[in-house]
Formats: sequence, C-alpha cells, structure tokens
Amino acid sequence: MATWLVTGGAGFIGGNFVLEAVARGIRVVNLDALTYAGNLDTLAALDGNPDHVFVHGDIGDRRLVARLLAEYRPEAVLNFAAESHVDRSIDGPAAFIQTNVVGTLGLLEAVRDHWRGLEGAAKEAFRFLHVSTDEVYGTLGETGKFTEATPYAPNSPYSASKAASDHLVRAFHHTYGLPALTTNCSNNYGPYHFPEKLIPLVIAKALAGEPLPVYGDGRQVRDWLFVADHCEAIRTVLARGRAGETYNVGGNSEKQNIEVVRAICALLDQRRPRADGVPRERQITHVADRPGHDRRYAIDASKLKDELGWEPRYTFEQGIAFTVDWYLDNQDWVKRVLDGSYRLERIGSVP
Repeated sequence: MATWLVTGGAGFIGGNFVLEAVARGIRVVNLDALTYAGNLDTLAALDGNPDHVFVHGDIGDRRLVARLLAEYRPEAVLNFAAESHVDRSIDGPAAFIQTNVVGTLGLLEAVRDHWRGLEGAAKEAFRFLHVSTDEVYGTLGETGKFTEATPYAPNSPYSASKAASDHLVRAFHHTYGLPALTTNCSNNYGPYHFPEKLIPLVIAKALAGEPLPVYGDGRQVRDWLFVADHCEAIRTVLARGRAGETYNVGGNSEKQNIEVVRAICALLDQRRPRADGVPRERQITHVADRPGHDRRYAIDASKLKDELGWEPRYTFEQGIAFTVDWYLDNQDWVKRVLDGSYRLERIGSVP
C-alpha cells in the first residue's frame, strides 16, 4: 500500500483529496493545524479507518514533520496547507506570511532532509507536490489566459504569500535537487467548501432569505474548477509529472461572478422555492468592491492535457448542480461549521 503525507487535509480541497485517496487504497497521513477552515467533520467518513492517520499539527513544525516522515516513510508529500481567503489576507496579512511562506519553508527543509537520507528506488520515486493558485499571476484583460510561463504579479497579500511559497519550492528543486512539482489551479468549488467563499456563501444566504452580496458590478471573471476534477489532476501530476515542472489546472469554465450567483439562484428556485414564490435573484445586492480586486483570471491548461492527458470531466452546469444538491443534502455539516466564529459576515472590507 502506498503512503502519502498530506498537509492541510482537513480543509476544502485537501479534505476532498484525502477522501478520494483513501477510497482508492492509499494510506494517508493527514497533518492539519485545524485553523478556522480546517474541519474534521469533512473527514467523518474515515473515522476508525486504519488507512487514515490524522495528526493535529503545523507544517512549520520541523520536528513533527521529520518524525512523521521517519515513521511512515511516505512515497510523496502533498502540500495543501495554506491560509487561502483573499479577504482575510486583507484584514490580517501576517497570518498568511506565517503559514504560506514561513510554514512552507519549514516543511520544505524537513522534506529535503528526509529525501536526502533515502536510497535507491525510494529516493528516485519520492515526490513533493505543492498545490498553489492562479492568483499568483495577477489579473488579465478581456482576452488571453495564464500559462506556466506567465510572469508572477500577485495583487493581494494572499496571492503574494502563495507566490513566495511557489518560489521557495522552485528554489529547493534547483538548489537541492528536491523532486518537486507545483500545480496552479483556478477557482475551486464543490462539497465541503467553507461558507465564506462565493458559492457556499450564496447558497447559505439564499436559503436564509438574506441579501446576496456581489462585489462591484459582479462582472469579475473566474475559471471555475470542480474540486473532483482538481483532485484527479493532482493525482495525474503526482503520477506522471516531471520533477521541477509547474502545471496549470483549469476547469474550462469562465464565468462572471454575477452569472454564478444567478445560476445558484435558479437551481435553488427549482429545488427549494421560496414560500412567497419570489425568485431568489431579487435577493442579489451589489456592494462595494473588494480592495485590489483582480478583474479576470483564465487558465490555459493545455500543458497538462498535452503532456499528461488530463482534462476536466465536469462542465460548470454539471458541477454547480451537484454542488447545490450536496449543500441541500448536508445542511447539518453547514450548521456545524457555522457554530464556530464565522457567521457569514463580510470580511476583507478594509478601505
């Protein structure tokens, strides 16, 4: 049985990845600090499963990481751990530097030292995969797409911290020879998404009959990637990607934010109409735009398709319908998340 060390495996993308990996016969050692977005409820299906070893801890704790590497001897380390919400980075950038930069550095040092001690086939097969974002590239005009050669131009504290972590991964490959891979993905959506993000936030507020806040004119464009497609892309890169390379992962689903919100409203109106019969689109409320809000992201994932044979299986229409149905069927999960400190309030509104 293969063993992977996954960091941030109680978060949104990491949690989905861990659930799928264990289901596919991988033993997962799951290291997560359980900050606000980490949620063990996401992993409830793995309770008592010997193929899932959960460890509460920080990626920057070199001693802990070194112990886990020595004890479980994973064939790969996959780094999902990150502070990830742009609005939160506006209000408190220091936490993003600490986790995404300092924490990633500590993780890389521990992994490098472990890898150096491996021999033969184990050393040759070992991989470190760093999960990052397309936001490191900055913003686009009305045309064009980000490629792996696009210069970095981060515009928020979050994207700046992720850009720094990407550079560290690259440096550890070129300086020390660490067999590292990096993926830069577009906007993910799907089950177990923390409800401060656009899609789960709109679902929750729409069901509660509250105003649906849309930044600015709502015409900011994102490429939407269903989380199951992203997990498959990561497994593909891990299995067949070339060490030292970067791979963009996109969903081929460019949508304006306002289009996404309207699609959610229409799906909820079909599945759970308001008692008064009023269309939920009337709950949409435009609010002041986010400071430094990037206007458009779009991913060119042709390298991943041409070299490794991956492309998304879900259209946006399929993925968003699945996502809305999941949230309707899992309101208990949402309620337990909201029992914490987050109450669907706006964050990141610093002028």
